[in-house]
Amino acid sequence: MWSFFMSSHPRRWLESLVDRLYNLRWGLLLISLILTGVAIFPASQLSFEQSIESLYAEDDQHLLDYLESKSLFGGDEFIFVAYSTPDLLEPEGLLEVRRYAKELSKIPGVNTELSQNLADALSPPRLNFFLRALIRRKKDELTDLFRGVLVGDDNQTTAIVLRLLPESESPVPRAETFQMIRKMANAHTPAAYVVGEPIQVHDMFRYVEEDGEILFKVSLGFLALVLFLLFRRLRWVMLPLLVVICSILWTEAILVLGHFQLSMVSSMLNSLVTIIGIATVAHVAVHFQELQRSNVSRPRAIRQTMVELLPAIFWTCATTAAGFASLLSSEIAPVRSFGIMMAIGTMMVLLAAIVLLPGGISLGYLNAPLKHSSERGLERLLKKVCIGTEHYPKTLLGFASLFVLLAGGGFYRLQIETDFSKNFRESSDIVQALDFVETRLGGASTWEVNFPAPSKLDEAFLERVRALAEDLRRVNPPDKEQLTKVISITDTLDFVPKIPFASDPVKSKLDQLKKLQPDFESSLYNPEKGRMRLVLRALERQSAEEKLSLIHKVDALAKKHFPGSEVKQSANDSKSKPAESGKAAGIFILLAYLIDSLLKDQLFSFLLAGASILTMMTIAFRSLKIGMISMVPNLFPIVLVVGAMGWFGLPLNIGTAMIASVSMGLTTDSSIHFITGFLRERSRGASITDALRRTHKSVGRAIIFATCALVAGFSVLTLSHFIPLIYFGALVSVAMIGGMLGSLILLPILLRLFYSDHLESAA
Repeated sequence: MWSFFMSSHPRRWLESLVDRLYNLRWGLLLISLILTGVAIFPASQLSFEQSIESLYAEDDQHLLDYLESKSLFGGDEFIFVAYSTPDLLEPEGLLEVRRYAKELSKIPGVNTELSQNLADALSPPRLNFFLRALIRRKKDELTDLFRGVLVGDDNQTTAIVLRLLPESESPVPRAETFQMIRKMANAHTPAAYVVGEPIQVHDMFRYVEEDGEILFKVSLGFLALVLFLLFRRLRWVMLPLLVVICSILWTEAILVLGHFQLSMVSSMLNSLVTIIGIATVAHVAVHFQELQRSNVSRPRAIRQTMVELLPAIFWTCATTAAGFASLLSSEIAPVRSFGIMMAIGTMMVLLAAIVLLPGGISLGYLNAPLKHSSERGLERLLKKVCIGTEHYPKTLLGFASLFVLLAGGGFYRLQIETDFSKNFRESSDIVQALDFVETRLGGASTWEVNFPAPSKLDEAFLERVRALAEDLRRVNPPDKEQLTKVISITDTLDFVPKIPFASDPVKSKLDQLKKLQPDFESSLYNPEKGRMRLVLRALERQSAEEKLSLIHKVDALAKKHFPGSEVKQSANDSKSKPAESGKAAGIFILLAYLIDSLLKDQLFSFLLAGASILTMMTIAFRSLKIGMISMVPNLFPIVLVVGAMGWFGLPLNIGTAMIASVSMGLTTDSSIHFITGFLRERSRGASITDALRRTHKSVGRAIIFATCALVAGFSVLTLSHFIPLIYFGALVSVAMIGGMLGSLILLPILLRLFYSDHLESAA
């Protein structure tokens, strides 16, 4: 590729382009800054998709079951506000429960009519004499009926269950509803705790959005400090940050105009664009400074830097964009959007570098920088590394192969994180609330099994429901409670005594039940659609194996008791059709299978990314062999990262599920610049040994500078409240270090072993 650009016509074309860019540098710089200012407003309008459903393929069965349940029973978006008080079951305690529940029910976004509390459950308002007498006589039995939902085993802990309005019907955004609930909980005496899947999901997105924005700004500041220590020039601090900020603002403005939304997957967009931008400018800075130290004038040094590095910058960005574009093969919409976003962001880095750097470097006074002792020490280290690759290639390759095998062993130790609470620090409000509820009241996760039901209930069918409920209550293993509560329509029906001489005993009981709990029947039974459900409570804080095993056992029991062989009537069709079998559904299941959903097509996307990068490398260097050689330092960090996850027990979570594809798109920079620098030196007549040593001295220094700055910047992510962000920062740092080692150690050995004059003539 390099000889292609060095041949007469392409070389003249490139020099002509660079001359034009240099002559227009002030205008391009001004236009770029104006466009950046214009982009600020639309970029600020980029919204955040805060939906778990969006992280599933549209035809995913778990998602379809969940959406069907929402349409049948209205969804289970419950918030539990729990607290403990010694006099809970005393009249004063129940009076406080009712008062507090009324206050919570008035919060905008809460369905006032469907909220539940222990006081109303034990003493429902507006009852007839018969039911009031029944409740007084069976108060203990009724209390046990609500145990694990509204009252704990200690008879001191209670929960007020708030049912949320659908987001489309809520007068305020969900975030405001949750904020008001938490504010009222914090003000309550004794302290109240707030849990529920909707608020857990909200906290996840909130932390990603807030922490991501704050830590990105902090990391930029830390990056600036490290860049200043490395380059000792304010210019080489401001220019990289300018390229990064402009690229991000332009990208976000384009995304808004294209009606894109950020999601959990694409929340890392700014960080990844930062990596590409900083690495690009680091190579320019090192190359330009070397020319100045050789007494090349600034205008000529700018032109020569652009002529010699622009091809490598172009192919780096094009290859990275192609790698991320492979994510378009995913069935998950946010993953596809992320691929598009990163492809756009990468090309914006290329555009920003082209239009900003000539003018930015030309601004103000700039003398030839002196080499500091640290730089000379780094050069000596790089020289030793290069000599080591010359003298001990087989030994180094052997160690690298052994290291790859060792790291590869970590693949078999990888685990998928399904405990949603593990996404948060132990000190966070949500984890403390989960601990309180799950130790004193029961499981904090709500889900269900639903099954076919007749349009009119009878005792024979209800007996089957009782049998399923009893089997579900026995599903827990002997040594651990996983499923903490099974709520069935038969529980309350059995509590209501049979009315003598009633023509339809079941219907008469249902009528009495509506007076006790008006919404109870409709929340469990949809006669028009011919479907019934049992509501389940389960522990959120349990391992992946336990959680998935529980889901499989519950689903199997639902299918065993209701295999779907019954016949039901369609609401809009007089023809009969087979009823669908019983099944488990709910957001509990969506959260449990979330990482599986993200991983489902990642192997294919990763292979497609590898093929795309290999193709681009082959085109760039006009040699399949060099293209294949360049893949080694790109694959090495993937093995390093994934293996480290396995050996150090880092689970696959929302932040790490796509780390292989992300790393593949980020490690091409070092290898392309190293190979381009090597071929450039060869075209000047240097021997293979001299070309590698010179490339180590120049390109190697830029690779180390960029890696050090970025690893330092990403260390800021360890301050996040959201654990996946911490893992993401750490693993991306490992990937960049692995890419650096691959380019500085493995790549020179491979070039020395497989490079030939034949390759050079083809390149």
